Amino acid sequence: MPSSHVKLLLTENVDNLGIVGDVVRVRTGYARNYLLPFGLATEPSDELIKDLATKRADAEKQLAALRKSREEMISKLDGQELTMTRACNDQGQLYGSVTQQDIANALQEVGFDIKPREVRLPGTIKRIDTFDIHIKVDSDLGADIKLWVVADRELNTDAEPEMEFDSEGELIEPRAKKAKPAKKETAPAE
Repeated sequence: MPSSHVKLLLTENVDNLGIVGDVVRVRTGYARNYLLPFGLATEPSDELIKDLATKRADAEKQLAALRKSREEMISKLDGQELTMTRACNDQGQLYGSVTQQDIANALQEVGFDIKPREVRLPGTIKRIDTFDIHIKVDSDLGADIKLWVVADRELNTDAEPEMEFDSEGELIEPRAKKAKPAKKETAPAE
């Protein structure tokens, strides 16, 4: 039975896998369809490992510098507040939703290099409210920001109550309180 994994030597840094010079064990399909065709890995040999030693040292320096800059960014990002204006109905339901991409773009506009996949949403944001959002740039580097989603207009909060419909789609009229029939005053019997 053929093995479902293969050992390869990385010739380039590969996110979530390793850096140049690492010998990794990956599934054969990943190796055959991605790593080998794009020149990101090759069969390991002692000669190649020695040849990639300087490239690996450079990659380690770059990763250390990236780690330091990310630590600084996270310390500045922690506790930040972000406000986004969105169109919504009178009940505060958004016509669209706020996505990871929207939040990442807003953070980039204020100077933070955040990718959409680093934004961890607790759920779909589809209403006007305040949300705590976790930003995770590395397995052990994260920050929490507060997101304020506000309406693009003044909401009409004292509008008529929302209409209700029955299962056939007919409007349910609100029941008015029935007035108690007035007691007939009867004249005392003579």
